[in-house]
Amino acid sequence: MSTDISQDAAPGPSPAGTTRTAIAARFERLPPSRWHVTVRLIVGVVTFFEAFDQLLIAYALPELRDEWHLSTGDATAVLTVGSVGMLVGALLSGRLADRYGRVKVIAYCIAVSGLVSLALTACTSLTPFLALRFVQGLAIGGEVPVAAAFISEITRSFKRGRFVLLYELVFPAGLTVGALVAAWVVPAAGWRTMFVVAAVPGLLAFLVQRRVPESPRWLADRGRLAEAEAVMAGIEAKVAAATGRPLPAPGAVRVPEKASAAATAAERAATGVRGLFTGRYRRRTLVVGAIWFTGYFVNYGVTSWLPSIYKDEYGLGLSDALLYSTVTSVAGLLGCLIVALTVDVLGRRKVFAICLGASAALLLTLAALGAGSPVQVLIWTSLSAVGFFGSNICLYLYTPELYPTRMRALGCSVGGAVNRLGVILGPILVGVVYAANDSVVAVFVMLAAVAVLGAVVAGTLAEETANRPLEEISP
Repeated sequence: MSTDISQDAAPGPSPAGTTRTAIAARFERLPPSRWHVTVRLIVGVVTFFEAFDQLLIAYALPELRDEWHLSTGDATAVLTVGSVGMLVGALLSGRLADRYGRVKVIAYCIAVSGLVSLALTACTSLTPFLALRFVQGLAIGGEVPVAAAFISEITRSFKRGRFVLLYELVFPAGLTVGALVAAWVVPAAGWRTMFVVAAVPGLLAFLVQRRVPESPRWLADRGRLAEAEAVMAGIEAKVAAATGRPLPAPGAVRVPEKASAAATAAERAATGVRGLFTGRYRRRTLVVGAIWFTGYFVNYGVTSWLPSIYKDEYGLGLSDALLYSTVTSVAGLLGCLIVALTVDVLGRRKVFAICLGASAALLLTLAALGAGSPVQVLIWTSLSAVGFFGSNICLYLYTPELYPTRMRALGCSVGGAVNRLGVILGPILVGVVYAANDSVVAVFVMLAAVAVLGAVVAGTLAEETANRPLEEISP
């Protein structure tokens, strides 16, 4: 048995026919089209360059250490200050996006990030560099979770995982391209040239404002029904034109009676940070937060230190150290693609458990072998990256599914903030363990233990959301 919650789901020219569930029903009947691809491409390019900016610091660090004579503490600050900014930016952006709109926040974030990249090229000492990296972190941390919420809101439930993750692939692709470009440009032209390149995409802010419509789900949820109707009608017209045939009539968005009855009044009214810990959302927030933290702790614990480990532990030159690190990023991109193509079949919960569990096993294998050569580290960290990159990209699909429109961006931003905790603590604790043991073996054992924790939490506590409408998952 199920309960029809579509109310006045049929489309019409008047705002009276524009409710939250009517918008949902109209999205559910939209076939994939050139319009979806265009919007995904524009927002994807923005996210691509945010990832590009995020990774650059790891590849600039070896040069910065030599140029400014940085201590280990200074180097750790360079690696982590941007992540602190991302944590703060993620927390701020979710609330702003839920109040003022997804597209505005995305556009402002990419503009700020581009301007700061340009300003970084003028730095000649550590202090202004750290300050600017913090500001850039605010922008990067703000854009990524809001973009994830937006893409989820313009997508129907059928094969949503594949659609969203093919968009999310642009982030690891940005990391990979950033690694490839940096591995070539930094030794040849210096770290400042890389930040000049990273500044150019700030111009995309204008394209986002002009070509990407605001989320009709968000507009309807805010009571701006006339705007929601106008935007939704425009989307429908573009999809119909792109497909060359009339759109099917919208069906009903249905929720099983048991799930509908289980939704308490408090859950239906939940909003803001308190809402994330109300009723069913409490468990979801704690579980997804644990997966965010463990996945990114392992990810950045590995990738942020790899160039320096290759250089200091194994005596590789800068070019070779960067090249070896790039191979790991490329392997991670492959893991993301595999997850994008299988997540709707396997489901979100199995993807997390399999990916993090496999990563843990591979890192433990590397530790058991003694990590005796750079080639050994290259092989096993790259295989492990397939798993932890794949798990992490799935979080950008999973988190928006867990929350209703009124607090979806905030839920994503809190996930992004917890991810930043992992990104901050991962490199710090890797540095501490590495220094204390004078060996990378203990580092890989620690990272494997954290991955195991994430796999257990996901496999036993995560709620499955595959192929369910957003309004069904979250009342």
